[in-house]
Amino acid sequence: MKVFSNTTPFIALSCIQQLNLLPQLFGRVHVAESVHAECTEGGPIIVPDLKRLSWVTVVSDERALMLPIQFELDRGEKQTIALALKHTADLVIMDERIGRRVAEYFGLHVTGTLGVLVKAKAQNLISSFYEAAMGMREAGIYFNCALITRLARHLGENIP
Repeated sequence: MKVFSNTTPFIALSCIQQLNLLPQLFGRVHVAESVHAECTEGGPIIVPDLKRLSWVTVVSDERALMLPIQFELDRGEKQTIALALKHTADLVIMDERIGRRVAEYFGLHVTGTLGVLVKAKAQNLISSFYEAAMGMREAGIYFNCALITRLARHLGENIP
């Protein structure tokens, strides 16, 4: 399975010390050079150097033809979509709503960080989807509380 990821899933999973879920679920994860750069810029949540992770493949950015639909995207999102298309990705992991919609418009299969947590819970890699998702919110990663609750209940979790 060829998987490309944008920046936010790395940040969100790093903030709850669950970055290891990506290789456990998908094996190798591909990222654009610009995504690597965004992760190394620093900030309140520390993301390990993606080039030092054996399961991450950093792919050189594309000189992609810019379509009007892509103007609202940041560089990492544009490159993730362009490279996923070029390399015929099976899955793109992206949280930003506009980026997800553009990727889907181009026919890419997309999931977000919450989707990664759902899959991890279904495979018993984490004990609680709800606690993991709320941990991300507490660290400043915005996910809709109603969506988190709905997904947790769907997974059979008892919500406080």
